[in-house]
Amino acid sequence: MNRKSPPGTWSAVALAWAVCLGLSVAGPCLRVRADFQGSTHLVELETEALRYSKETPTGPVAELIRKIEAGKVTLEWDAKLGWLPSFQKALGVDPSSQTLVFSKTSLQREHIHPGNPRAIFFNDDIYLGYIPGSPLVEVSEVDPRLGGIFYVVEQKPTAKPVIKRIDNCLECHASSRTMGVPGHLFRSIETDRQGIVDLASGIEPVDHRTPMADRWGGWYVTGTHGPVQHRGNRMGDDFVKAKANPSLGGNKTRLDEYFDPSKYPSPGSDIVALMVLGHQVHLHNFIARVHYMAAQHLAAYGHVDYLKSPVEGLVKQLLMAEEVPLEYPVKGSQEFVRSFEASGPRDKQGRSLRQLDLQKHLFKHPCSFLIHAEAFRRLPAPLKQKIYRRMAEVLSGADTSEPFRRLSPADRVAVREILTETLEDLPPDWKCLTEPKTIQTIAPAKVLSDNSK
Repeated sequence: MNRKSPPGTWSAVALAWAVCLGLSVAGPCLRVRADFQGSTHLVELETEALRYSKETPTGPVAELIRKIEAGKVTLEWDAKLGWLPSFQKALGVDPSSQTLVFSKTSLQREHIHPGNPRAIFFNDDIYLGYIPGSPLVEVSEVDPRLGGIFYVVEQKPTAKPVIKRIDNCLECHASSRTMGVPGHLFRSIETDRQGIVDLASGIEPVDHRTPMADRWGGWYVTGTHGPVQHRGNRMGDDFVKAKANPSLGGNKTRLDEYFDPSKYPSPGSDIVALMVLGHQVHLHNFIARVHYMAAQHLAAYGHVDYLKSPVEGLVKQLLMAEEVPLEYPVKGSQEFVRSFEASGPRDKQGRSLRQLDLQKHLFKHPCSFLIHAEAFRRLPAPLKQKIYRRMAEVLSGADTSEPFRRLSPADRVAVREILTETLEDLPPDWKCLTEPKTIQTIAPAKVLSDNSK
């Protein structure tokens, strides 16, 4: 497989990759959250400990490439959608995960506009980008060790698809906006009626900490969410009109007033899928960041004792500690909800971290399903043990300080019971560590720099 983009079509559309998920534009209006001191600093990717461009990827796309080249897997060309349906099936990406972005934020921008949005499909490890009439399907994976790996597939009916890895998208996809490591982006920004972004309006990162009113500018959104507003389904002077009519563009269940949905595998851009997508994009970047840092620290010092601040930040993300609660119930595609909740492990009571709440919170149990993802599972053992022990302090009730105060005693019991039955590499004394403690408020862990104890 060619690691660099060859001349011609490939490099011309090397994209900043469409799973730039909404934006890969820079500028003074971009708001970047610092999850811990130094979290936006760029990581040197080509050290002996990391070797991003030299290491062979081991994620699902890399494995599919090997099977295609060995003749073990055959993909079929679809007359309407090209290679997309075969890739969805081969990589386990459900069409119901479809979300639609109409901002011109890809190097395939000439194909993107409100009448021809870019579709993003995803599962826990994979992102697929499809634009009707464009020359490429965009494929991205979260490699357990390397983070984001980016590929393109030419939309031509050949005997088998040629999947090419591209690294020149890292200008955007390994930046302060991805926590300094190869990763993905999900941004909200206003556009005009052609999909051209308005940088002066401000670029908002979107995850579970983002208020609903700031989410999804440049995206289509289908589903209901009560009277609370969001920035989706708006373009041009809609943003001015929305000051007098805050419900403008909200609670849409169909999108045929904007474009022809029959060009896509699914008719909508599901609000629940968008919420899950925002959560997992940032958390995957966080997991990749601490993996890179742990590899560097183990190589340099033989331990990860200096990573207290990143561990604290990651635990807050895993336990949804800073989630902005929903003001009103959210309802989206039942097909996506069924597909999403059906995956992943369950405990003896049938509980899963993938169960959705959608009344006050995204998830029923306040712990991310990505704790079961391969990227988390493959974190260096010394680092993971520190993460588990910090989580145990919170889940036992020994730490009810901010921001963990929102976790009720019942939440803590449910999460620790689910983790106990669904994770195989917990500390040997996990049950003892997570035994309910006398509830007390303890001082939060001191935020330290990356190079101090």
